[in-house]
Amino acid sequence: MKIEIWWTGKTFQDFTQKGYTVFLKRIEKFTQIGIVEFAEIKGQSNPVSLKKMEAEKVLTKLKPDDYLVLLDENGKSFSSVEFADYIQKKENQSIKKLIFLIGGAYGFDERVYERANNKISLSSMTFSHQLIRLIFMEQLYRAYTIMNNFPYHNE
Repeated sequence: MKIEIWWTGKTFQDFTQKGYTVFLKRIEKFTQIGIVEFAEIKGQSNPVSLKKMEAEKVLTKLKPDDYLVLLDENGKSFSSVEFADYIQKKENQSIKKLIFLIGGAYGFDERVYERANNKISLSSMTFSHQLIRLIFMEQLYRAYTIMNNFPYHNE
């Protein structure tokens, strides 16, 4: 299974980019992983229009058999062990590509919600979409260490 993390806009916080790059390299030891960064939409201040334009980019790139998971505050919450089980189940289902989509500042357009296969929440707290990139990559790495019995995760 290949995993891709999709987001809109460049990562402008140096510490965030360095951090998720470290975890990206660690995850590559367990599975194929990639990042897809969509160009930020400039000159659009209307949140509804912005979400529609972002949705168009995402929906155009998606293939019918891609499994799309939204990182959404209203999604299902997992413990780290439960998230590892979730990833393992997706691998067992022979999903070819598992895509985790991090929304922009205003979230997702309704068409993206309709296309999504699932929604997960990393916290009931709100984080910037820049910082969530690092937090999610760490949790994904943690999931793979749990699945492979590495001593990274302490229970």
